[in-house]
Amino acid sequence: MGVIGVSPVRGWAATAHIPALRGLPNYEIRALSAHSEETARAAGKLFGVSAVFSDHAQMVTRPDIDLVAVTVKVPGHRQLVGAALAAGKAVYCEWPLGRDLDDARAMSTLAAEMGLRTVVGLQARQSPAIEFVQQLLNDGYVGEVLSTTLVGLSVPGAMVVQPNAYMLDKGNGANLLTIAVGHSLDILNHVLGEFVDLSAVSELRRTRITIEETGKQVLKSAPDQIAVIGTLTSGATASMHIREAVAGGIGFLWEINGTDGTLRISADAAYPEIYPLTVSGAQGRNEPAALAVPPTLTNKWPTLAGLDRTPASNVGRAYAAFAADIENGTHTVPDFADAVRRHEVIAAVERAAESGERVKV
Repeated sequence: MGVIGVSPVRGWAATAHIPALRGLPNYEIRALSAHSEETARAAGKLFGVSAVFSDHAQMVTRPDIDLVAVTVKVPGHRQLVGAALAAGKAVYCEWPLGRDLDDARAMSTLAAEMGLRTVVGLQARQSPAIEFVQQLLNDGYVGEVLSTTLVGLSVPGAMVVQPNAYMLDKGNGANLLTIAVGHSLDILNHVLGEFVDLSAVSELRRTRITIEETGKQVLKSAPDQIAVIGTLTSGATASMHIREAVAGGIGFLWEINGTDGTLRISADAAYPEIYPLTVSGAQGRNEPAALAVPPTLTNKWPTLAGLDRTPASNVGRAYAAFAADIENGTHTVPDFADAVRRHEVIAAVERAAESGERVKV
């Protein structure tokens, strides 16, 4: 396979994708692509990959590449994904799939027309804790789900590093709503079902953000407060409030309340795809206590054991499950069609916040 968007010093490819792929015997990184020849050579030397490119088109057309991972900033996704699909390659694209719903639909449609397999980086679904919660719900641990509440804290606050400054511009499609809210919405909807309708509030409370390296202040257009309340297909009431960094506060707490019990899933921040999740639960009127995730789930992919509690852990599980899907003809990892559905919910949140009205999803 080939990876587009590799840096030797920072970035999600170096932090998550490459360590994950190195832990899986059925994947081989055969080529890397970066924004410049110098960066590509440095990355290739660091990661032990001889075929390196500054022109992605040269990489995606190689006959020895059957899967392409796109790990660049969101505005570049559509072009690079389109090039890989046009070359007949399966694609793993980071989340958000596109800058908006139109971008996502275009990529999903092309993949379907080409008959190619895809994966989108909503890897929190592969977390052992999330699989455990699904098992508990299926076994009737909470009875009938009546409601669910999720509160989360995103990391950026009054300061941001220069490489992430592009996230301050709402038009680039990488912000609190699409990332922290998007990943949290995905596991909520994956586990408990989709929204039928919802209302939302979207606010920008910090309009100026400081660039860490320079001290320069820049204007921000992406909201830093997102609150959603709606009804799921089961009839359960769902509410969510995710906000950017404050002085302290709950990092991530997701509660599922039922007729017979309660489940709580917690983490240090509203990035369930990255941060380790803990599960606690109670039945009846008992106080919630920690519930251990079964070894059958934590040890599902033994070669990835060394990545536990790192950013690469769930990415590795997604790659492992994707390989199993190809071998077995199954669909256990989210693909571009799943990404479109999540983009549709995000678009509904935007419509509801802008209109002040409850909208259908």
